[in-house]
Amino acid sequence: MSGNDKVRWTKGSTQSELDRAQRRFGLAFPPDLVALLKQRRPVDGHDWMDERAIRRALDWLFESLRHSVGHGRLWWSEWGTWPSSARAREETLRQILSRAPKLIPFIAHRYLPEQPHEAGNPVFSIYGIDAIYYGANLGDYFEREFTGWNSKPWPVEIKYIPFWSELVERYAEDRNTS
Repeated sequence: MSGNDKVRWTKGSTQSELDRAQRRFGLAFPPDLVALLKQRRPVDGHDWMDERAIRRALDWLFESLRHSVGHGRLWWSEWGTWPSSARAREETLRQILSRAPKLIPFIAHRYLPEQPHEAGNPVFSIYGIDAIYYGANLGDYFEREFTGWNSKPWPVEIKYIPFWSELVERYAEDRNTS
């Protein structure tokens, strides 16, 4: 989407539809996401009634990070010695991601963390190790997504989310040193 695109909306979901989606996918939507999705849903956003698309979006996180691990672009020293087998590397990555807060698919590869279970969590764009903040919160995200990523100054502090914020920070360091 270019910065000139306008957000197109469709009708929101009922509370029972959102409850069903959360149970089906093992997620807990933060209150600001629930409020938004009850009111309206971005046309280009993920449809929580489309199980196959949501599963694909949830699997994308592991698959894109697995690809980065497999190509030697992602392995942190605190994870231990680089395993010689791809299977062992994948298992380590699965364990690490199982301890990280779950990310909720929102639009394309934009995700909102379910924890902490409160309003104001940042929106992440995750494409392997190409991980960035795309908004300090949902409102900020919409302004940036649809008026330009740098359309306004970034807040000095963005809520820290274990693992995901670290991924953003380490990737930014790598990008700035290359």
